[in-house]
Amino acid sequence: MTGRVGVGFTLQPEERYLTLLDRELREEPDYLVVAPETTWKPGDEEAFAPNGYHRVFQELKRETGKACVAHGVGFSIGSAVRDEERDARWLARIARDHALFDFRWYTDHLGATVLDGRELTLPLALPYDDEACAAVGLALDRLQTIVPDVGFENSVFYFHFGDPLEEPAWIAQVLAGPGRHLLLDLHNVYTTACNTGFEPERYLERLPWERVIELHLSGGDHSDPGWLPSGRSLRLDSHDHGVPDEVWALFESALPRCPNLRGVTLERMEGTVEEDDVALLRGELRRVRRTLELARA
Repeated sequence: MTGRVGVGFTLQPEERYLTLLDRELREEPDYLVVAPETTWKPGDEEAFAPNGYHRVFQELKRETGKACVAHGVGFSIGSAVRDEERDARWLARIARDHALFDFRWYTDHLGATVLDGRELTLPLALPYDDEACAAVGLALDRLQTIVPDVGFENSVFYFHFGDPLEEPAWIAQVLAGPGRHLLLDLHNVYTTACNTGFEPERYLERLPWERVIELHLSGGDHSDPGWLPSGRSLRLDSHDHGVPDEVWALFESALPRCPNLRGVTLERMEGTVEEDDVALLRGELRRVRRTLELARA
């Protein structure tokens, strides 16, 4: 890690979240993370129009002077067949948002969120092959016409087309090009390791660290054993608890390996923050900053 790395915090489209964390959002992070799709609603002629949170987030940026980073949730960068009309609407809205928010970089989630015209709730896993590599590359190329620095986050999947430890080498293949980056979510690595039975370090040691532009930290919970006939409980990437000790340890291990790191973001989901969580989140943001300062020293 070289140079100053910023601390980020996620903006969520929920009034209670924004009210409870107003002071923390204004005082603690260096940049704010926007999921653009959470600020849209259907408009005329199937376009996307700003919703009320678009204005709220824009005003917060103006009042604080903070930078903004975009983290998309639905461009479906893994779709093998692109919907040209959908892509055009999506990119047009991103371009308008970029003009307002001046996104420092834009990432989405690895996987497919649209299949055969159907919108999915969570991204589905991709095979680690050349066809999927080309599909993701095409999506990144299209995003790059709007924001020069783009990339994707390593997602949590609950089934895999192949060994998850093959993913880092495939990621390196996808990102072999200028302006392509990896958002390394360390809780996602930990979650996948818990659910599939490998040591997180085995995944980390295979990564293209020179491509890591941002790190994500978050917490999660475990699924209800009653969800599955086997009674098995899975680790969930639910962003509803504090960052676990194991993820803090991965963070400290990751920092020296990231020569081009620009930001570390703390994530928390809307609907999961109560008054008792505010001090915890403030403390976590400050712990991120202290850890970065120690790494620089």
